[in-house]
Amino acid sequence: MEEVLDIYKRPYNPKYPVVCVDESSKQLTKEVRETLPMQPGQVQKYDTEYERNGTASIFMGFEPLQGQRYTKITEQRTQIDWAIYIKDLVDNHYSGAEKIIFVMDNLNTHHKSSLYEAFEPVEAKRIADRFEIHYTPKHGSWLNMAEIELSHLNRQCLDRRIGERSDMAVEVEAWTRARNDKKVIADWQFTTADGRIKLRRLYPSILS
Repeated sequence: MEEVLDIYKRPYNPKYPVVCVDESSKQLTKEVRETLPMQPGQVQKYDTEYERNGTASIFMGFEPLQGQRYTKITEQRTQIDWAIYIKDLVDNHYSGAEKIIFVMDNLNTHHKSSLYEAFEPVEAKRIADRFEIHYTPKHGSWLNMAEIELSHLNRQCLDRRIGERSDMAVEVEAWTRARNDKKVIADWQFTTADGRIKLRRLYPSILS
């Protein structure tokens, strides 16, 4: 926890950008009957019955000090999906960085070894050398600001039925573009000193 909080205190440096990464799954649900459109004085009406249509995975990269988000919709979130997403961040969004500082949880796919599942060793090593990973502690995913952005995304964009992955991709892209245009940054206030007070029970007791 303290390692992550120290990273959040760093001043902005475009050569060493701090980027939080997370992903989540969303159930795709299709309407089985046509909805009734809104009328003057009446809300839209839809049937309570729906049809499950698989799931979609949402990858989120969030640079808190610049207010920029990079989202991608995939069918799954395997090692290969993660590796391809990370390569896109490295090569397309942060090509000018010397070293990208990633913050993410310790999911089994969130390791440089995943790159070797997707790319030839030379390419995997090239990508791996461009970044370092700092993991949030177990049960401490709330320290990952990308998780907060995913919560905003779910409330502001995905709080309704979406039946097709392609439709979800369009909606998420529009949300991402609008939020990036506003440059909504993260005003992170929780510090190491706060953690040592509020989470004191988690620290070992040292008997002097």
